[in-house]
Amino acid sequence: MIWVIARREFGAMFLSPLAWVILAVIQTILGYMFLTNLENFFLLQPQLIQLENSPGVTDVVITPLMQVAAIILLMVMPLLTMRSIAEEKRNRSLSLLMSSPLSMTEIVFGKFLGMMLFVVVLVSMLMLMPLSLYLGTSPDSGKLLSIYIGMLLLLGSFTAIGLYLSSLTENQTIAAISTFGVLLMLWIIDWVSASLSNGHSVLSYLSILQHHQSMLEGVFDTSDIAYYLLLISGFLVLTIRQLDRERLL
Repeated sequence: MIWVIARREFGAMFLSPLAWVILAVIQTILGYMFLTNLENFFLLQPQLIQLENSPGVTDVVITPLMQVAAIILLMVMPLLTMRSIAEEKRNRSLSLLMSSPLSMTEIVFGKFLGMMLFVVVLVSMLMLMPLSLYLGTSPDSGKLLSIYIGMLLLLGSFTAIGLYLSSLTENQTIAAISTFGVLLMLWIIDWVSASLSNGHSVLSYLSILQHHQSMLEGVFDTSDIAYYLLLISGFLVLTIRQLDRERLL
């Protein structure tokens, strides 16, 4: 049944005009940036070659591109996740799901899996630009793999957080704003920790930015993977508990 719910959620994402607009806008903005970065790389290449440890095309073109992509998606993902449960509440269709023999775990994991399928499509479309570099240059394959996995984990955490906050209200606008607020807090918390003498390491570990930056640089650290998996599973558990509480009311 998880797969049935996932297919329904995935199909609903592609039936939404908002999803298509977001895909088009993201591809247009990042496509322009990709071409600009690539042009700058070829202009700077004579100077870069003279450096002892000269940065390659991945460092100059792809890493900055994915840094911007992450910021754009931080603002966009709340718009995609806001309807996941809030809309079901407003339409009273969630009550039908709750009255079915399905467990809350199946419902939540089905919705999460459906949205993650959309995320895979989105990230794969973004990665077409880096992959096109193989036609004329030699990008770092290991770093590209780290970037791809890092983007999936990052957007997976965005999705889990958005799913939970969508379960707290039937107002999609409130769900989107609250999701953006939480994501922004987790993004900038590392900047806050840098100004503190005590608790710096704890706040720094909680920062999504720090873990994402490591994977953009090709550092495949198990602590980064564990952070994302804990964040995703934690918010999914909170969503299940919230819906279980509502089912009992």
